[in-house]
Amino acid sequence: MVEPKAWQVTAGSAALGLALAAVAVVAAGPWDSGQRKAEREWAVAQNRSGGAHHGPSAPRTPAPAPSAAGVLSALTAPGTPRTGVAPGGTSPAELARRLGPLLDAEALGPSRTASVVDTATGEVLYGKGAATPMTPASTVKIATMVAALSALGPGHRIPTTVMATPDQRTLTLVGGGDATLDRKRLADLAGDTARALRDTGITKVELRYDTSLYSGPREHPIGPNDNIAPVVSLMAGQGRLDTSTTGPAARSGNPAGDAARTFAHLLRERGVRTARPPATGKPAKGAEPLARTYSAPLSDLVERALTESDNDIAESLARQTAVAAGEPASFAGAGRAVTAQLATLRVPLKGARFADGSGLDRKDRASAALLTALLTRAADPDRPELRPVLTGLPVAGFTGTLRSRYGDAAPAAGLIRAKTGTLTGVDTLAGTVVDGEGRLLAFAFLAGATKAPDTARTALDRLSAALVPPAAPAPPATPRPATGSAAP
Repeated sequence: MVEPKAWQVTAGSAALGLALAAVAVVAAGPWDSGQRKAEREWAVAQNRSGGAHHGPSAPRTPAPAPSAAGVLSALTAPGTPRTGVAPGGTSPAELARRLGPLLDAEALGPSRTASVVDTATGEVLYGKGAATPMTPASTVKIATMVAALSALGPGHRIPTTVMATPDQRTLTLVGGGDATLDRKRLADLAGDTARALRDTGITKVELRYDTSLYSGPREHPIGPNDNIAPVVSLMAGQGRLDTSTTGPAARSGNPAGDAARTFAHLLRERGVRTARPPATGKPAKGAEPLARTYSAPLSDLVERALTESDNDIAESLARQTAVAAGEPASFAGAGRAVTAQLATLRVPLKGARFADGSGLDRKDRASAALLTALLTRAADPDRPELRPVLTGLPVAGFTGTLRSRYGDAAPAAGLIRAKTGTLTGVDTLAGTVVDGEGRLLAFAFLAGATKAPDTARTALDRLSAALVPPAAPAPPATPRPATGSAAP
């Protein structure tokens, strides 16, 4: 159980703000890749893609973005029911009566665990095997994102840098681990590089590319797969071999080399030829930054990774956490860094294992209690840096991996935010909902050895939908006075 804190007195009403904010966001729209349009446009406006234009001095870092907006503002006193919602219904006894039969659904297989927690008090309202480590699938991304935000802060940006020798005739494209680098920003970087070289009259260079930030195996343990590119510190368009930006797609076996060759082509278009095809290599001694481009703020990356369940971003953020911790930026180093960072948050880590950052590895282990504890930490008003974990969760029936779900659980659409998890035989769901008393509840349901993903997902949707408070009965209609004049 998560230990109560001083903020618990006000957090109950704070939870109400989250629910209303979530509904308002969905209604206001539009959404784009898991980011509210206004927030995304603000971030783009702040991100001066490309870096320096004036020679080899180190490019200026963009100003950090602020933390996610305070969506947990208190609107009512704790315990005050929401207007139009029947109060109550989430006592431990009531939840056991309501959730027990749903958790026993045959579609969830023989192994299923559950945890429901009041985020304001840390009180466990319902639990079944909550401390049992299970394969979490993509819900492990919640742990990855909490660790990255805690270690780096929501304003952190990931650089991709062009280093130049003192004579500026040898350039090295240095990957910083930005899994969101695309052709447009790579073109901006090439433009900045060409402008910096133009002042010295250089039109021909030797180009290298450096992926040494990461160590260990490049391939994910699942092997070549349409759900993830080789995990390298330099890629463009996530190594996709088509024009997609989300979801499964065929991937390049050498995304770093492809990115470097694309960069060489973009340089040629801007008047700078390369002597030969780019080769791997670190910057030469004495090299200095010539141009640089930055990712969007970490808060945006977290939202995108959670909403669309982006495996490439998740793995990159696990490695960013490793770099911050001084660990090798490998699968093993990232796992140690994430574990250590979460330990500082005092969440239940017994039996937890982070074999990767995305949840594709079946060796990952997390308990339902750990997932609800992480969501509780993200709801803590004293930890605003973790708020993107909540704002990035897909909205039931509207965004990301929940866009097409909850079709037979209509009252839950727009009211539940949750991270999905699916592997063959594994189906999980973890997120938040506001109860009839305005309390923000965190829930996690994990099922193993499921036989069919469709029926398992429907069962999970019904479980979480059972946490949505019923609508209060409408007041009786007031008779309207008759119109017109009466007969004499």
